[in-house]
Amino acid sequence: MKIARIDTMILDDFPNLLYVRLTADDGTEGVGEIFYGARAAESYVHETAAEVLLGRDPRQINGLFQALQPYVGYSGSGAETRGRSAIDMALHDLVGRAMGVPIHQLLGGLARPEIRVYNTCAGYRYVRSTPRQETGNWGIGGSAEGPYEDLEGFLTNAGALAESLLSEGITGMKIWPFDFAAERTGGFDISPAELDRAIDPFRKIRAAVGNRIDIMFELHGLFSPPTAARIAQALEPFHPYWIEDPIRADNLSGYATVRRATSSMITASETVGGLRDWARLIGTGDISIVMPDLGWCGGLTEARRIAAVADAAGLPVAPHDCTGPLQFAASVHFVMSQPNALIQEFVRAFYTGWYNEIAENLPEVSNGVVSAPDGAGLGTRLKPGTFERADANVRSSGL
Repeated sequence: MKIARIDTMILDDFPNLLYVRLTADDGTEGVGEIFYGARAAESYVHETAAEVLLGRDPRQINGLFQALQPYVGYSGSGAETRGRSAIDMALHDLVGRAMGVPIHQLLGGLARPEIRVYNTCAGYRYVRSTPRQETGNWGIGGSAEGPYEDLEGFLTNAGALAESLLSEGITGMKIWPFDFAAERTGGFDISPAELDRAIDPFRKIRAAVGNRIDIMFELHGLFSPPTAARIAQALEPFHPYWIEDPIRADNLSGYATVRRATSSMITASETVGGLRDWARLIGTGDISIVMPDLGWCGGLTEARRIAAVADAAGLPVAPHDCTGPLQFAASVHFVMSQPNALIQEFVRAFYTGWYNEIAENLPEVSNGVVSAPDGAGLGTRLKPGTFERADANVRSSGL
């Protein structure tokens, strides 16, 4: 078996998502997906990775992973890493299909039959049309696309949102009400009025449901260590489950400042790249939960190595996933196979909304837990004809 063709696709309707399809000479396919900076990652796939992949045996995943290590771009979560992540995911999908087994079997089998999910409280159009993470592209306002406009929900009626989640058996929710203050000051300050405004959703959640739901709060790495510490200390009465990305993940010494200010767990970071970057971060001793993004860390192969280093340090993994349907499926296969897995992120607005426009056979989420999808490889598939859609921008390399 040899890789005979590589196709990439970006849909005009979903310009943040890149799909990479590998086709073997016997016709077996595998598809991977990554989010953010799709055009840059696509260029890497065809300009650099294709020369390595074409003509090689796709079943040699570890060897190909090593062969794809670039001369530059090997650190961080830049275009090379994102492109390799999509390729690695596609290789696992292809090999799983060829062998007739789900990806979690390739990763050593299930460590559990299901795992708890938490809802990232995004809306249907959250960062859908632009890659920038800022309040101006949160996609709120206008007519609702469905019942789960959860970003607007946590900003305006967080108590009712918490009750809605609990009614579906979902016992964790992630919110990010502080970003507006970071945009005003560059993250170096927050006024008492801004702090009070951002804390209001926490008050409403605890008033409505008490401690029956875990609140994960996200700072998107936008704040300086002293300001992040002030925020963390102010939230102590509301007992957050974790504080995610309080500072930039490359500010290794800054985590100690935040750690001293809070009893909550500190989670980092979707933005960290590969194993050695993670080893340095874990080595600080100041983070509590390891959150790799499978589309930004190097794929399933690298995520397994990161999980092993976390396990050696006594830390759990909780994959980041506010992305697309195939990466969600890959994350579920991964988290179900890791003994030190804690919880899986999902976005119910995405899951019940636009995921279904482009994919089928999603992992089942029910009563607050997720289980792996049926079928070989990822199990979850792009809908037939997606690569032939009128808005599909396809680029190909072949033997």
